[in-house]
Amino acid sequence: MRSLLPRSPSRPIDVACLGRLAVDLYAQQIGARLEDVTSFAKYLGGSSANVAFGTARLGLRSAMLARVGDDHMGRFLTETLEAEGCDISQVKTDHERLTALAILGIKDRETFPLLFYRENCADMALTPDDIDESFIARCRALAITGTHLSQPGVHAAATRAIELAHKHDVRTVLDIDYRPVLWGLTGRGEGERRFVAAEHVTAHLQASLPGFDLIVGTEEEFHIAGGSEDLLSALRAVRGISAATLVVKRGAVGCSVIEGVIPSDIDDAPTYKGSRVEVLNVLGAGDAFLSGFLTGWLDGESIERSCAYANACGAIVVSRHACAPAMPGRAELDAFLSRDGGIRRPDLDAELSHLHRTAVPRKAWNELYVFAFDHRTPFFELTRAAGGDEARLPRLKELLVEAVAATERAGQLHGHIGLLADDRYGQDALNAATGRGWWIGRPVEVPGSNPLELERGRSIGSQLISWPAEHVIKCLVAFDPDATPMDRVEQETQIRSLYDAAKISGHELLLEIIPPGCKDPSQRDELVLRSMKRIYNLGIRPDWWKLCPPQRGAWAAIDALIAERDPHCRGVLLLGLNAPVEQLAAGFADALGSVTCRGFAVGRTLFSEPAKAWLSGTIDDEALVSQARAAFERMIALWREGRRVPQERVTEGAAA
Repeated sequence: MRSLLPRSPSRPIDVACLGRLAVDLYAQQIGARLEDVTSFAKYLGGSSANVAFGTARLGLRSAMLARVGDDHMGRFLTETLEAEGCDISQVKTDHERLTALAILGIKDRETFPLLFYRENCADMALTPDDIDESFIARCRALAITGTHLSQPGVHAAATRAIELAHKHDVRTVLDIDYRPVLWGLTGRGEGERRFVAAEHVTAHLQASLPGFDLIVGTEEEFHIAGGSEDLLSALRAVRGISAATLVVKRGAVGCSVIEGVIPSDIDDAPTYKGSRVEVLNVLGAGDAFLSGFLTGWLDGESIERSCAYANACGAIVVSRHACAPAMPGRAELDAFLSRDGGIRRPDLDAELSHLHRTAVPRKAWNELYVFAFDHRTPFFELTRAAGGDEARLPRLKELLVEAVAATERAGQLHGHIGLLADDRYGQDALNAATGRGWWIGRPVEVPGSNPLELERGRSIGSQLISWPAEHVIKCLVAFDPDATPMDRVEQETQIRSLYDAAKISGHELLLEIIPPGCKDPSQRDELVLRSMKRIYNLGIRPDWWKLCPPQRGAWAAIDALIAERDPHCRGVLLLGLNAPVEQLAAGFADALGSVTCRGFAVGRTLFSEPAKAWLSGTIDDEALVSQARAAFERMIALWREGRRVPQERVTEGAAA
């Protein structure tokens, strides 16, 4: 294989992927006929897009060359790729065609009904004019899938990209990616069919094969490329027209790599064993394989190591639902490869699952100001005390969203703003807040319950289906680490069930820990620390902690515990508990040295007085928004003062 050009400022893109970019709708009912499926999960899909996604997740700088429609699904695809770190500058918006779609089912380990909705779709409308020579020249490798050789327009675009790659010394990769239905060889409802012999397809593919440095495919895909259902004969036919390195994917056997003469037996070729895992869904495994192989190859690893990455990525993905979202990150891949004896069920392995969960790109919240009005009982009591109408509470919470928005605008605080709101009185508020780029949490606990009860019953997983993905599960737990096992069992079981549901749904989880009946700050801090340890010991790793402001001396132990047990934890937010402003300010200042504290989530201190006045009819909507905003801005100023002034004093002391 020709050597790769190194990364450099003039070659910042490791691999550009040209081909299918579509939405996958995966059936959620495993074992059902597609006719009987009742719900679907939406994912990024398309072979090339999966590779762009998978290589980006593994740390390469990837790019996508395709088209999407000027529609919601097209924006979903580009936003998903961009969030993963993929360059989307070469994804064109097609104003005449819709984004491509595929519908997939999982009947059993061998049966995967698949329907392609690709009639005049955006990604198949790519033209040679869409290929930017200056961009190709900035890449180290170009990867193309065989589908984009199947129609005249995309074939011309792919041919143009290959010509430019050769001109600028860019390595070229072909994933044969044979889908007979997309070549018009089967009925439209036979998308799962993997092989149909066709001389004209073989001839068409062979006209392009000499342009590639690396060709990857399954045994069946090499059958079509070589024009023979005997693998070795097919490989010899390919070798007769191409000097490319050939990588043959052989399922659980692993893969064989042929860089020169085709051997007399495929097993005589260098063969790198795969990992045996229980298969849920083979769709996407080939894309994961290529993502792993390209990661090793483009990082300068040996062929053996590149194949180890490829086989491991394929094994991980076949154990999971979906294609792109199932792709591993680098930490997860390394953990899989390091485990002696392999991992038969990657989908059930706790450590891999946690590494996979934390590999998903998440917005950074380094300093977070959260207005908490998720309270239910306090708002009801405020209404009763004010002689107001409980039916007005949804409107009150909508106005508090307006106050948060006004604060964000006035202070230019985008990326720092959040809120906590409930769905009993605050569903309209949640709807208004969602999609603004805010941190949004919502509670699930029955207020005041001890042991913990969930407000809408034990079936929390069924509730999370209706939650937007950006919402954070917030659960307040009155946790006593010194309670008897009998007293703790219900509490801990509920927390564990909630954590398991969050892992499946993909929502982040915030645990708010308040030791019951504890007044002394030192004792409280010690109980909180032991509560956190106990929860970690249960195998529960929440994304966020929400704590009463610890004393300054308590932070080192909290930081150390989080670093030891879950370095992927998002951080700690400080709660208010209707504390006086001066007390909160002191707590903010005490948190200055913490590496895990991210901000505050304060409520009653901010909303009690304006809400009571509004409910009693003393002030109008505008005044409520103004007063709530002013209180929120004062709290933000207190946080900033608490973070800034002590540091200034340290600097002044050093100068003196």
